[in-house]
Amino acid sequence: MVHSDGRVRTARDGSTGRAEKGRGGNGRPESGSPESGSPESGSPENGRPVIGGSGDGGTESPYPERSPAPECGASANREMFERTGLRQGVRRGPGTPETTVKLLGRPWPAPLVVGPLTAAPRPGAELAVVRAAGAAGLPPVVSAFAERTFGELASAAEVPPWLRTYSFQDAGTGRELARRAEEAGFHAVVLALGDRDAIRLGPVAAPVNLPATGPITDVRRLLDAHTDWAAVARLRSATALPLLLSGVHTAADAQRAVDAGADGIVVTDLAALPRIAEAVADGCPLLLSGGVRRGADVLAALASGADAVVVGKPVLEGLRAGGRAGVTETLHGLVRELTEAMAFTGTGTVADAGPDLIRIAPGPARPRPGTGPAHTSHGSPGARTPAPRRPVTEESAPGLRRSDLHASLSDPVLDTMTFLNEVTLRYPDAISFAPGRPYDGFFDTEQIFRHVRTYLDHLAEQGSSPQQIRTAMYQYGPTAGQIREIIADALRADEGIDVPAESVVVTVGAQEAMLLVLRALITGPDDVLLVASPCYVGITGAALLLDIAVTPVEERENGLSCADLEAAVLRERARGRRPRALYVVPDHSNPSGTTMDERGRAELLDLAARYGILVLEDSPYRLVSPGPPLPTLKSMDRTRTVVHLGSFSKTVFPGARVGFVVADQPVVDDDGRTHLLADELARIKSMVTVNTSSLSQAAVAGTLLTADGRVSELNAAAATYYGDAMRATLRELDAHLPAARRTALGVSWNEPTGGFFLTVRVPFRADNAALTRSAQDFGVIWTPMTYFYPDGGGLDGIRLSTSYLTPAEITEGTARLARFIEAEAERP
Repeated sequence: MVHSDGRVRTARDGSTGRAEKGRGGNGRPESGSPESGSPESGSPENGRPVIGGSGDGGTESPYPERSPAPECGASANREMFERTGLRQGVRRGPGTPETTVKLLGRPWPAPLVVGPLTAAPRPGAELAVVRAAGAAGLPPVVSAFAERTFGELASAAEVPPWLRTYSFQDAGTGRELARRAEEAGFHAVVLALGDRDAIRLGPVAAPVNLPATGPITDVRRLLDAHTDWAAVARLRSATALPLLLSGVHTAADAQRAVDAGADGIVVTDLAALPRIAEAVADGCPLLLSGGVRRGADVLAALASGADAVVVGKPVLEGLRAGGRAGVTETLHGLVRELTEAMAFTGTGTVADAGPDLIRIAPGPARPRPGTGPAHTSHGSPGARTPAPRRPVTEESAPGLRRSDLHASLSDPVLDTMTFLNEVTLRYPDAISFAPGRPYDGFFDTEQIFRHVRTYLDHLAEQGSSPQQIRTAMYQYGPTAGQIREIIADALRADEGIDVPAESVVVTVGAQEAMLLVLRALITGPDDVLLVASPCYVGITGAALLLDIAVTPVEERENGLSCADLEAAVLRERARGRRPRALYVVPDHSNPSGTTMDERGRAELLDLAARYGILVLEDSPYRLVSPGPPLPTLKSMDRTRTVVHLGSFSKTVFPGARVGFVVADQPVVDDDGRTHLLADELARIKSMVTVNTSSLSQAAVAGTLLTADGRVSELNAAAATYYGDAMRATLRELDAHLPAARRTALGVSWNEPTGGFFLTVRVPFRADNAALTRSAQDFGVIWTPMTYFYPDGGGLDGIRLSTSYLTPAEITEGTARLARFIEAEAERP
């Protein structure tokens, strides 16, 4: 059935619709019913039901339409998922989207079925998957060729397993397997349809659940060449367990499956899913199998008509990477991504998912018959007269669809700053701890002109002619930048970073530096960027735009743990992926405010060198923080492991938009010649921004020359101001939420010694809805920490920025914040 709005309705409450028709109390077809294959069912004289067919009036066949090999179906589904985008929607209410679903009479916490292993990659693999699925509250599917007994697997599962079985040449084998599964406490049976040759099975060591048959070299020899509807009827009569048929990919066969007594259908063709859902919309649950890799894929499948999905390959990858823990991580990740996708689309429950949520981009264009290149010579028999051009008007111009654009534009991370800006504009009287920008009260407008003049005088002192100086200011200038020597001198004087000027590339802020480095280092889909989590959204956003896989590593109280990092590296390598680089902010990080100690820095450099990982160091707050800073990673680097990212936005002035990257790593080309990584970054930059503004470079260079490269001395007053602001915020928080009270409430915060940010842990969900209540009812704005977790998390954290507030605003703002926390903690 299809609603008037075009959404397909399928049963999500456990009812079985047509599958219940003509069924006795034990779930088997009643004798004489259409399912039993009697003459009333319209079957041929041999008693075999009429099945199969194209569904469009073609010749009927005794076999279901033959499915492609599973890997082919998965590949086609994967391609379609890649072309499927989600439409952003408005949340219908507060709280987390509800992923619970009820199918086959049982509730599950998410619409996921954990598919069977096609081959056990390690001893104990079946038990690991069954236990991980059960712990997640999800049904695992066990193969008929399992190497553990059904009883052993069922005992290990917290959720009753399902049996995946086949049509055997010996009909007694199929009945015996179903009986053993039923006795062991299984919940359902899944029968695979299609050709025997298309069934994908890995090597089977000892299928202990099969009746004794002697040594088996290829278990497929035990199967029927084709599975027909008679095999469905035999299995249906052999068990009272719910029966699902896998491999259905036409609406006609789906309807026949329901008529044959199927309680559910597993579809392997995503493109056919909407038609099948419409054909069986009065109650038969539909599951999609093949190609599902992400939570967004799950939601797209639900929106296309599925009630749940079968996940196989991600589970196998998780198993190979980390055993049972790897499977658990995979399942939790899928559920988390599904929740995020539902929140993005404004979908409150899985039952609300419909085709209005998705947009599908067209596939590769295929020429239609008769549309090939035409002969244009006059008098030629094949000549065509070009159609008159139609003027493009506002009415006739085709509109772009979000699904036609890059997939990153549908990711919620790109909307985080927009939401914060909207809240700030909507509540102009609220005190905002959200913006992490520098305080501009230190700047005098006339300083810019003095700094530019200082640089021009410097050029003249270096022997540049008036024409050369004019060219330096009015032309693009070298792509790698024209103030590299001055930046290198400043790094040497202030940071202990001693590198040649040729290793420096001047960029449009540090953000461009990130884009250049990521584009150069990440060469394929198996290359991975590691990031500390929580993480600055600029790097994860850049990775998103460049289709780069990001693996988060949890940040602890004193920064990144090398043990955690090494475990992540080994997991990715086990998955066949290459950890290429690690992004880290070692000093007063954004967003958490944590600082890595000197021992941790040394351990990080050693680990990165051992595993061949480049460290992308970004420390914009160290020279605007009070006290002597710890050494930069780059100053400690003896193996050219660190690529140092820098910005003058905090130390000189934000409007300059000048950053830099230090990339002194040697690169050998195909001819054996050696260059610096900086040279390669400049080549990429030449195709992006071409150069960094000469006027901005002049202003920054003049500032550095004025301070003899000592940016830290130039910013001594600013560092004192920011330090005072941080201490004032911590002091006011302690006054309004003293130790005993915050212990009772479950509130805590860290105490950074510098930087712009600190993190507060609260006993409630600190999401956008809570932020709106805070701004509207209490007049205080902050940033949800969940924005900064690439893999989800941080729902109990808020980020406070102290850099742009006056002492009076800090005093009043923390008082408002404390009242909000008190009130929110009391909410039911």
